[in-house]
Amino acid sequence: MRTVPTWIDKVHDRDKVEQCIYDLAFKPDGSQLILAAGNRVLVYDTGEGTLIQPLKGHKDTVYCVAYAKDGKRFASGSADKSIIIWTSKLEGILKYTHNDAIQCVAYNPVTHQLASCSSGDFGLWSPEQKSVSKHKVSSKITCCGWTNDGQYLALGMMNGVVSIRNKNGEEKVKIERPGGSSSPIWSIAWNPSKDEHNDILAVADWGRKLSFYQLSGKQIWKDRTLAYDPCCISYFSKGEYIIMGGSDQKASLYTKDGVQLGTIGEQNSWVWTCRVKPDSNYVAVGCQDGTIAFYQIVFSTVHGLYKDRYAYRDSMTDVIVQHLITEQKVRIKCRELVKKIAIYRNRLAIQLPEKILIYELYSDDSSDMHYRIKEKICRKFECNLLVVCSQHIILCQEKRLQCLSFTSVKEKEWLMESLIRYIKVIGGPPGREGLLVGLKNGAILKIFIDNPFAITLLKLTTSVRCLDMSASRNKLAVVDEHNTCLVYDINTKELLFQEPNANSVAWNTQCEDMLCFSGNGYLNIKASNFPVHQQKMQGFVVGYNGSKIFCLHVYSMSAVEVPQSAPMYQYLEKKMFKEAYQIACLGVTDNDWRDLATEALEGLDFDTAKKAFIRVRDLRYLELINSIEERKKRGETNNELFLADVNAYQGKFHEAAKLYKRTGSHPRALSMYTDLRMFDYAKEFIGATDPQNSKILMTKQADWAKNSKEPRAAAEMYLSAGEHLKAIDIIGEHGWADMLIDIARKLDKADREPLAKCALYFRRLKHHGYASETYSKMGDLKALVQLHVEACHWEEAFSLVEKHSQFKDDVYVPYAQWLAENDRFEEAQKAFHKAGREGEAVKVLEQLTQNAVVESRFNDAAYYYWMLSMQCLDIARESEEQKSEMLTKFERFQHLAELYHVYHPIQRYTDEPFSSHMPETLFNICRFLLNNLTKDIPRGISKVNTLYALAKQSRKLGAYKLARYSYEKLQELHVPSRFQDSIDLDSLTIRSKPFHDNEDLIEGMMCYRCSTNNPLLNSQGSVCVNCKQPFIYSASSYEVLPLVQFYLEEGITDEEALSLIDLEVPHVDRKAARWQDMSSGESQSLKLDDGADEEEEDPFTAKMSFEQGGSNFVPVKVSRSALRSMSRRDVLIKRWPRPLQWEYFRSLLPDVSITMCPTCFKMFHSEDYELLVLQHNCCPYCRRPIDESN
Repeated sequence: MRTVPTWIDKVHDRDKVEQCIYDLAFKPDGSQLILAAGNRVLVYDTGEGTLIQPLKGHKDTVYCVAYAKDGKRFASGSADKSIIIWTSKLEGILKYTHNDAIQCVAYNPVTHQLASCSSGDFGLWSPEQKSVSKHKVSSKITCCGWTNDGQYLALGMMNGVVSIRNKNGEEKVKIERPGGSSSPIWSIAWNPSKDEHNDILAVADWGRKLSFYQLSGKQIWKDRTLAYDPCCISYFSKGEYIIMGGSDQKASLYTKDGVQLGTIGEQNSWVWTCRVKPDSNYVAVGCQDGTIAFYQIVFSTVHGLYKDRYAYRDSMTDVIVQHLITEQKVRIKCRELVKKIAIYRNRLAIQLPEKILIYELYSDDSSDMHYRIKEKICRKFECNLLVVCSQHIILCQEKRLQCLSFTSVKEKEWLMESLIRYIKVIGGPPGREGLLVGLKNGAILKIFIDNPFAITLLKLTTSVRCLDMSASRNKLAVVDEHNTCLVYDINTKELLFQEPNANSVAWNTQCEDMLCFSGNGYLNIKASNFPVHQQKMQGFVVGYNGSKIFCLHVYSMSAVEVPQSAPMYQYLEKKMFKEAYQIACLGVTDNDWRDLATEALEGLDFDTAKKAFIRVRDLRYLELINSIEERKKRGETNNELFLADVNAYQGKFHEAAKLYKRTGSHPRALSMYTDLRMFDYAKEFIGATDPQNSKILMTKQADWAKNSKEPRAAAEMYLSAGEHLKAIDIIGEHGWADMLIDIARKLDKADREPLAKCALYFRRLKHHGYASETYSKMGDLKALVQLHVEACHWEEAFSLVEKHSQFKDDVYVPYAQWLAENDRFEEAQKAFHKAGREGEAVKVLEQLTQNAVVESRFNDAAYYYWMLSMQCLDIARESEEQKSEMLTKFERFQHLAELYHVYHPIQRYTDEPFSSHMPETLFNICRFLLNNLTKDIPRGISKVNTLYALAKQSRKLGAYKLARYSYEKLQELHVPSRFQDSIDLDSLTIRSKPFHDNEDLIEGMMCYRCSTNNPLLNSQGSVCVNCKQPFIYSASSYEVLPLVQFYLEEGITDEEALSLIDLEVPHVDRKAARWQDMSSGESQSLKLDDGADEEEEDPFTAKMSFEQGGSNFVPVKVSRSALRSMSRRDVLIKRWPRPLQWEYFRSLLPDVSITMCPTCFKMFHSEDYELLVLQHNCCPYCRRPIDESN
């Protein structure tokens, strides 16, 4: 750091008496300087130091001046107790007074409110207000200052107190200094930096202390002791430095935390005021003797560089080490003025005013940035240059070089014949490093630390400015006083070349023959003896590593990435491929690598070409080089042939063909042309004399046509060549069905393979008509069936099956699967049935049934169980082995079908709000279900629901006893919570009803065989309690039908029985006929006696009131004569398919019309049946459509 006086002036009054300068202020734009000198305000031009105008208005000494931040007005305060406001045009516009002399004034930086302070009070004035608000204080105010945001005003007092007030003048914080009134506060200043998180107040007192406080009043950092009484303190615009002046008759520069850095200007009297020009390094100083001095502070660059590490001084007391490649930075805080910096390998030396610190890196990692102190040399040194090595530091003072160990022992000293201008460490073993030294008289020396004698390398005629040695220590580059860069061979002392306009030079650390130098705003790169390559660059070049050039511009160091393309091309022009490759390795673009690779390949330098192509990852050329190397190993030496291959790869086909012809490699040329589809050139090359090659050419042309973007032409070429399969493949792949059907129609039916391929493509293209035509032409019926199935054209498939039954399985099974996939399970089941896949049919039905039960679709479940039973019957009829098992299943499924059929309305009644069934029907259904429920209740059927429905209907119909029984049974079961309250209530209220059932209901349960009245619920099931005759129920209302089942005597076939019943009934005397009780062995039966001489009586019209003995059921058996006597309209026959027997029923009330479904053989009252058929258009039980023939 050094200071340069810009101008100095001395202020006198008219009588030549020196006028003390108590205060000064800069206009915010820095163009004018306002001085408080005597009883005048002086305005100076800061550029030239000329007095613009003296302002007169005060009658006594002016103590203070301040300029508003907006530059529109400034204020002055005087011992005459008045404040004058002046405009920027130097006109006074306002004046107001206090009761005492004015000590200081300050403008708010935000609101431009003016604070004016006197010995006993302070006032606040703003342009909007008419009056000045004044506030009393306990002590004389010596200085004041606003915070950056204009919210608070700090007042420094004579009694050693700092009072911090808000904008209304109220005290918010009071800072009491330890010295009290013996240490009056003489100057304060707020740090203007925008980077600081807190407002920081610097306080200087006449107890000779400098302190720093936060807005809260908390002290930060320790007190700095001063050697003088401070009169003024001021910050630089960005808050990085402080200047102070006082009784020591000079202005000094400090860091923002109070570390003294140096003197700005020595004066002859006390310095009362000093200020920094806004946003600059200029300082104005005002003194007791009237001297006004204007200085420029020049901050010199203190730095050091070694390879990719750059260390430089920051804020005068910190050192920042920057890694130029990784851009990492580390800050080392020294808290003292940094005078010199040196860096070498893992060492860093920092010279402070009283000591030198030696740092080392924590690790050997090239990117490690952590430094720690290794040694401290606690001595004051005066030196121009500082150099550090592994174990020593070198101090350079004019002509003298001193080598000190880290323990401060002087080991060597060299005295030069001239001033040392440049010094650099050029490496070497630890403790024996070499130094390159350039002198003012032009001598260049090499000094080894362990050698007391310097070695003279060269002697120039002019002074040395910059030096560098090449990586191998064979060449030396020098920049002299005339800005010429000179390069010498160290061994021969010969000047190799010289270049003008250089201010610094650096060799490439990775390449012996490359150096760069800077000058006149240009960067110059020179390789070997080639011309210089130039590009624009500001600053000095200080290092050159690979493709990175380290450049220092003003205070910042940057690494510039410079592609080494220019020198590489210079080597390529001279066919120096190896050297060009070395340059490229330093850093060139991908295009440059490709050019290098290509040039080397054409120059047949395969090794360099290979390395370059690897860089650009060009596998094509690498394969070519690899094949050439393999051929070389096998003994091929013809370079022209290799060059021909290279030309072919580069697209120089005609040159390649000529070289192939010259080397006798005709097939290679032909292959090249055909591969490139250059058939015209190929024909031209082979001529018309070679039929074999012509044929090969035609085939290749056809192949090309296939791969080209004109496949239609390719297909036509293949067809004309008789290559039908290839043509069909192309046409099929492109979906040209019209061309394909033409081919199929033209082909003979014996050409099965092409025809099959045509059909396959038709199938893929979904042209089923064409495929069908082709298969028909081939006579391939199986494929035709598969086609119809694949296309889901079931009608065509079925018509084929009618003619060719061997394909039945091929059609019905996929049809059934298709139906199942489309959720048409019932049709699927029928299709499986048709296909003879009974197993699958049963499986589908079982799944459907299970689903129906799970989903509470009990009517569907009943239907599916009925269908299952019928399929079991079919299997029993066809398979003798499974007969007994299937008949058992038939009975079980029939039973389940009926149970689910009757449970459906019960479930609807309990789960849905409305029921379409009459109470009598529900009553009958519930009783039927409970009579038929065995111990194993089928899945989904709820006994609770059934009993609940029965209880409700019994109560409605007056069957109170049965209702009571139902409620009692419900109490034993687990009842859902939704029924619980209703059941509990009904169980109580039913007790108020009579304990018997309605007589009409009991009469409805009369047995038509023995006329016994049966109970409403029968634990034995749906049979008469007396004669055990099973009841026959209507499948809709579940009333007992007036039917009795009878059986044929042995020897009577179904056909004979049918013919006997169909005969007209003869007139007979009915008195003589009688039943005979036939008991033989175990069986017991009633037989209608048909003695020849006795007249028969119809057993069904006689009142059959007999007591049946035992618990076994005695069936009714009829003879031929009894059959003959029956009327056809009174007999109902269930004509079950074999292996089941037909079942015969006689109606005992012929007037009651009964209808039986011919499919499921369920009986109905005719009226009910007709109504249900009208509703559903099918049988309500088996769902046989009513128009379907039986």
